[in-house]
Formats: sequence, C-alpha cells, structure tokens
Amino acid sequence: METVVLEAVTSETVSALAELAHEIWFEYWPSLIGADQTSYMVDRFQSLPAIERDMRDHAYEYWFVRAVDDGRIVGYTGGHVEPETNRFFISKIYLLASERGKHFASAVVSFYERLCRERGLSAMYLTVNKGNDLGVRAYRSNGFSVIDAVETDIGQGFIMDDYIMEKRVK
Repeated sequence: METVVLEAVTSETVSALAELAHEIWFEYWPSLIGADQTSYMVDRFQSLPAIERDMRDHAYEYWFVRAVDDGRIVGYTGGHVEPETNRFFISKIYLLASERGKHFASAVVSFYERLCRERGLSAMYLTVNKGNDLGVRAYRSNGFSVIDAVETDIGQGFIMDDYIMEKRVK
C-alpha cells in the first residue's frame, strides 16, 4: 500500500516549496556540513529563485510528498530527465525530521521507478553526501548502487563530497 501521494509543484505553490526546503535543510544539514555551507547551499540550490530557475531553464519537476493517511506534507522531491543518458536525475528527496524512518523515501523511489518506466528511461540516479549515512542506507535498501564518488567545488570554498548512486529500471 502506498504511503504517499506526490503533488506537482506549480507556479502558485513554488514559494511554499522554497519555505519547506529552508525548514528541512536547516533542521538536518548544519550538523553534517556546517551552518555556513548549509546557508550557502540553500541560497544557491533551494531558494525560491534557484527553484524557479531550475524549473524554467533546466526542465526540473518538483513534487510535494504528502502522507496518504491525512494529506500532511512530509517533504519534497524533484529532478529532471537527462535525454543524453536516458536517465532521470533525482536532485532532491528531502523529508521533515519528524517524518524520517517512516518509509516515505521508499515510496518516493517507487514513484520515480514508475515515472522512469512511463517515460522509457533506463535508470535513475542521484548524488548523496558521503557523510549522510541515513540517506546512503535508504538508497541502498531501495536498490541503488554506488557507481562513482565525486568532489564538486560549488564556490565560496565549499565542496560537495558525494557518492553517485544509480538504480536501473526494468
């Protein structure tokens, strides 16, 4: 039984998404990457202008993750098709602290599996911080494998130290 419903983010709801992103990021990431890098990354990748830019210029799609039982928003997700690789890049799966460990991430991965099949894509992939043990475990348990490790300079002296994980779609 599905535990979530994904609701597409629209131009009318994108500001609510940016507020949710800010809340989730500041409750989780400062302990892993520090407050300064968290602030920088929220501004650069999770702010309203950044989300609007990604939707407008890079064909990103975003969804609110809602619990089936009462419709509450438990997180958000987003990404985009990469036609050149025939894969879907999952840029974001983020859940509120109070909602982690309830299998919502697994339901989101199932959503992406269906999406990939519907669109004829061969795989989905994502990046995950090497220190994010919770995320790495969740993705492994949902069939993702590490296919690479990268360090990406994102500016201002900050580095993203990530695994690239992929799940093939049958």
